[in-house]
Amino acid sequence: MGTFRVIPKELKDQILSRIKNDGVSVTQASKDHGVSSKTIYTWLNHNLDKTLSYHDFAHLRKQNQDMLVLIGQLTLEIKKLKKNRNYANSRS
Repeated sequence: MGTFRVIPKELKDQILSRIKNDGVSVTQASKDHGVSSKTIYTWLNHNLDKTLSYHDFAHLRKQNQDMLVLIGQLTLEIKKLKKNRNYANSRS
């Protein structure tokens, strides 16, 4: 069984900020800071009534990333179509 140690509030806040704001995974934050992932998940889910659960937050972040990729793909497709249309018009 692991040893018990008090995690300073500043470190806890830094870890949670990296996860929530910077997109760092719980696993990576756990490795970087030497804090168990179970402890971090406990922190994340501590105030479920007040905030979004970590699971919901992660799902929304993934959805947002997927939408950004889709927007990028559609933007490129529109540019190609406009370029092809301009090329076809110039040959007429």
